[in-house]
Amino acid sequence: MNKLSNLFKENNLKLTPQRYAIYNYLLGTKSHPSAEMIYEALRPHYPTMSLATVYKTLNTLIELGLVQQLNVGEDNFRFDAKSESHPHIVCLGCGRVDDIDELELDHINQIAQKYTNYKISSSKVYFYGLCAECQAQEKGDR
Repeated sequence: MNKLSNLFKENNLKLTPQRYAIYNYLLGTKSHPSAEMIYEALRPHYPTMSLATVYKTLNTLIELGLVQQLNVGEDNFRFDAKSESHPHIVCLGCGRVDDIDELELDHINQIAQKYTNYKISSSKVYFYGLCAECQAQEKGDR
């Protein structure tokens, strides 16, 4: 918490209990929740917190480099406290989003840089398919 508190102080921001709770929630999950999911999960503990507070806090955390915003093709964004660049896989059945930790993007970035003559600063890679549960359900429906 001291590191987070210091980062907020360095940027002239106040680390409120709600901001801490939102960041802590993201650190504790691998589900890549939307702002609405975070709001619903924290509402019992912070009944006066608004959805607008969640959105503003997420934007602040993104600006500080603590969280990344994912656009996985839904009507809203998902959020990940693992802020370094890494690929994700999205289930087209249930919407589940998982990290692919074993796949390094450095090689892909180098190839893209070579063929485009761009200096690659970051990348986001998404794979789409059906998770094991949705595959099993699909087989059961037949």
